[in-house]
Amino acid sequence: MKKIITTSKAPAPIGPYNQAVLSGNTLYTSGQIAINPETGELVLDSIEAETKQVMQNMKEVLAAADMTFENVIKTSIFISDMHNFSKINAVYGEYFDDATAPARETVEVANLPKFVNVEISMIAVK
Repeated sequence: MKKIITTSKAPAPIGPYNQAVLSGNTLYTSGQIAINPETGELVLDSIEAETKQVMQNMKEVLAAADMTFENVIKTSIFISDMHNFSKINAVYGEYFDDATAPARETVEVANLPKFVNVEISMIAVK
């Protein structure tokens, strides 16, 4: 059985998908981009601000499933320019303890939804 997880504290989906799906004790999140859920506008002031908005959106999705970043076991990061990796990684790293950080891949892609610079998805377990 699956349970759909939604919250108004993160951006509403922009297509036929949900913010997250809980199956048993495992949460599968959709990718989050830097949409401010209060304004519906993209946060593109800097790659750091963009990444922070993505992580804040993900924090709210996790919270809607009664989880935190400590529950995350796997992340996928998609970026439009690998030259931004270190800046994205620095912001991302603020949300995890190095000793218990999740597994991860980071992939450079040609384009992302709304032509943003970074999208992150996660898998978490209670």
